[in-house]
Amino acid sequence: MNRRDLLKSAAATGGALAAPYFFWTPKSLGQELAADKTNIGVIGAGSMGGGNIATAKEWLNVVAIADPDRGHLESFNQNLADGKASLHADYRAILDRDDIKVLHIATPDHWHTKPLVEAMRAGKDIYCEKPLTLTIDEGKLIRQVQKETGAIVQVGTQQRSQFDLFVKAMAIVAEGRLGKIHSVQAAIGGGPSSPVIPVAAPPSELDWDRWLGPAPEADYRVLSREDGRAFTNCHYEFRWWYEYSGGKLTDWGAHHVDICNWALRLNGQTDGPLSIDGTAEHPVEFRDGEPTRHDQYNTATTFHFTVKYPGDTQLVIRHDTDNGVLIEGDKGKIFVNRGRLTGEPVEQLVENPLPDDAISKVYKGLPVEHDERKAHWANFLYCSREGKEPISDVHSHVEMLNICHLAGIAARLGRPLQWDAESEQITGDDQANSMLSRPYREGYEIEGA
Repeated sequence: MNRRDLLKSAAATGGALAAPYFFWTPKSLGQELAADKTNIGVIGAGSMGGGNIATAKEWLNVVAIADPDRGHLESFNQNLADGKASLHADYRAILDRDDIKVLHIATPDHWHTKPLVEAMRAGKDIYCEKPLTLTIDEGKLIRQVQKETGAIVQVGTQQRSQFDLFVKAMAIVAEGRLGKIHSVQAAIGGGPSSPVIPVAAPPSELDWDRWLGPAPEADYRVLSREDGRAFTNCHYEFRWWYEYSGGKLTDWGAHHVDICNWALRLNGQTDGPLSIDGTAEHPVEFRDGEPTRHDQYNTATTFHFTVKYPGDTQLVIRHDTDNGVLIEGDKGKIFVNRGRLTGEPVEQLVENPLPDDAISKVYKGLPVEHDERKAHWANFLYCSREGKEPISDVHSHVEMLNICHLAGIAARLGRPLQWDAESEQITGDDQANSMLSRPYREGYEIEGA
């Protein structure tokens, strides 16, 4: 097939990897990585960590695992390390090992920043799950330490390595096919609520105090559900508690707001946001930005926020329409999510394809693993070996995550916020500004901070 026939075929079928410009490397990057496996230590052995390591297992030797849940440790070790890894309740036992250069952090959100900062200072490269931070001030620290240490840090925003969808959308933007962008929208779905969840004894295999870590002391809670899962303030359901997460605003927001911010930067929007305004509903009452009860999920269930930029550009974060990213410019608009990329500028690629190097340009000129399920990990391992900045670097991640955190603060306080992007401060609102950080519980402070 020639390029036009291949594009027409892909357009007709909605098929993957539609054109030769996706394949500028002579062989699979994965083949090179598999030839010399990397020793890795894992911090956080739950479902996210397990899924990530399973994806990249052919390139990795898991030699150490840390988790406060003994059941997680043992299951992870048997399934993903052939029962050969050393097991630890405290991740600090891994940091000084000379045989480990690379770490994977897949803890709950409130446990991301502390081990990440300490790992960078210990000379490790890290693939850390998103969102990197629980607060804006944590992001400032992470960027500072990354610059000081030169650590290679990949954030788990894997949409940046989905070539036929999100990366292709960014190439369309970068090639000027949408013209000047005036609006981007991140639709991320609403958050769940829960009934009252009773206090219970933690499972015998779980060190609850260590799971809480930097977060405030709290009772363990659990309530069984008919579907076999549970309402709880632990493990997967931590996402719906401001004590440990930012709810949907940072969970899915870390994915789609990232794509929005990437598009704006590629389109020449170099200035940061000016303000954020909107509405949100919570399942419990708030007072002075804090939930008034602690026995139910408390993150926002519905929301609609508008972020204003210089030049009449806006970013919308909402719960109530198709999950995905809408990018609108003065020449056209496109919609992209994990299942489709649509819009007239996409259809026009049949007659006017992107240049051969379009994907490479937006992907920082880095080589590509052709299996998109594995591409983000391949990018990280390649960059760790070569000393290059990965596609999901901490600086662009923190820049966009500030927006997600601002939305969370605005939601909790119920009022608009003005933002000084240069100083990274909320202006004219001392109460809101006080929420840029949170105290760490005694005994769980960041070492050396």
